[in-house]
Amino acid sequence: MLTSIAFVLVFGLLLGYVFRKMKVPGLIGMILAGVLLGPYVFNFLDDSILGLSPDLRQIALVIILTRAGLTLDIRDLKRVGRSALMMSFVPATVEIVAVTLLGPLLLGMDIISSMVMGTVLAAVSPAVVVPFMLKIMKEGYGKKTFRSPIDTLWSIH
Repeated sequence: MLTSIAFVLVFGLLLGYVFRKMKVPGLIGMILAGVLLGPYVFNFLDDSILGLSPDLRQIALVIILTRAGLTLDIRDLKRVGRSALMMSFVPATVEIVAVTLLGPLLLGMDIISSMVMGTVLAAVSPAVVVPFMLKIMKEGYGKKTFRSPIDTLWSIH
């Protein structure tokens, strides 16, 4: 079991690093590492750790959502106001509706299962988006104001 945990940690961190160097979110590399090590590709993981998999996924989700939640500042949300509300409500609604409609068509799921899957996706997607947005904010993207050529022409005259 310890060997399996070591495989997951080492290969997850390694592929995460490789993907970040390729300018792709490291989470994609970590997911790929899990797929490759799992029972459907190389089957390097012990059966006992596969039995713990649901619990481990739950713990990982709690950590990701807690990390995203701890980085939020209520004063910033109040300052942004309506935009923050719209950015939290609209994407979640679109994800739920899209999965509800496409689940039965593409995956052969019943409508209730599609709704549940859409709701889970809507709940988890901020955990992926928020760290990336924090990185963009930290790097200073969007700080400079954009001046269109028309604005430049108006300022000359």
